Amino acid sequence: MTNTALILAAGSGSRAGSALAKQYQLIAGKPLLRHTLEAFCRHPKVDAVRVVIAAGDEARFKAVASDLDTTPVIGGATRQESGRLGLESLAGTPPRHVLIHDAARPFVSASLIDKVLAGLERHQGAIPAMPVTETLKRAPAGLIAGTVDREGLWSAQTPQGFRYGSICEAHSRAAAAGLAHFTDDAAVAEWAGIAVAVVEGEPANVKVTTSDDLRAAEQRLTRDRLQHCPDIRVGQGYDVHAYEPGDRVVLCGIAIPHHARLAGHSDADAPMHALTDALLGSIGESDIGTHFPPSEMQWKNAASAIFLRHAAGLIEKRGGFIANTDITIICEAPRIAPHIPTMRANLSEILKLSPDRVGIKATTNEALGFIGRGEGLAAFATATVRLP
Repeated sequence: MTNTALILAAGSGSRAGSALAKQYQLIAGKPLLRHTLEAFCRHPKVDAVRVVIAAGDEARFKAVASDLDTTPVIGGATRQESGRLGLESLAGTPPRHVLIHDAARPFVSASLIDKVLAGLERHQGAIPAMPVTETLKRAPAGLIAGTVDREGLWSAQTPQGFRYGSICEAHSRAAAAGLAHFTDDAAVAEWAGIAVAVVEGEPANVKVTTSDDLRAAEQRLTRDRLQHCPDIRVGQGYDVHAYEPGDRVVLCGIAIPHHARLAGHSDADAPMHALTDALLGSIGESDIGTHFPPSEMQWKNAASAIFLRHAAGLIEKRGGFIANTDITIICEAPRIAPHIPTMRANLSEILKLSPDRVGIKATTNEALGFIGRGEGLAAFATATVRLP
């Protein structure tokens, strides 16, 4: 292999103000890490992508990248250690060049990757950086002690590119020497005597660090998505199932205790079926029964999340995204309201939507008709989709 990207995603992201590490938080409908991975997986000059993750994040990473050609490796306690472990994991099939990138920089462009790779054709290392334009003050105790000459100063970015053998050896030497204070890989290279060139960075290639950064990234990516997808579609769906003997009903993927179950070939999740049809209808596809015929035994007792993910995947394949969904469940019993937060959270995860874009409501039929007599349950759903 010639060029391998090493994405560092093992940090806790504590400064973003959430228990969930920032790289797994949703921005514009996708985890931040997903945006970063797609930039490298789609680049024609990147042959492989290795991702350094924290121990315990294996399931989260799989949910983010199971359909991408990436390989995870467990990182260490510091960025420097994670970088070294990631580099060592490549030793079996060593690339010529390695691009080491922070997962929290989701706006890296293809042209910036090209610049770094071009720099590596002439130098052992190359990093993108921006010239410092602000006046710098030294204030060790909160009072200005002097002005720092900014001439020749640069603000480093990633991806930082190196010849694999050189940077791998430099990291190993630093670890053997007990040095653990380096804040980026270029600093390790400098210490080891590797010549590192600077190529022009991009102002847009910002690092997402705080909760404010996450909000700004959400606004930027949402704006870009809306401009790219001006075609607004609305789909609707309806489903109904009768009750039969049982002890629970499954609604939006959540099992709710009840004196009966819903009859159906799959798990008979009426609201999820209605929402699947709404998504399919928004892109002019046929209904759920056409895609998953009840005559086929492979769908017997199947979880309806399979159907919903399929419909969402068809939209994504067309370059579109789901803007919001809304479901109304109609039944006399069981009581739905206490379960709505859990149902919303489940649909949010399946559809990769923030919870405020998933509406779920419940009402009775005022004791009228088959629903009023407790013979069954119905659900209506609508979905708004945007396409290029």
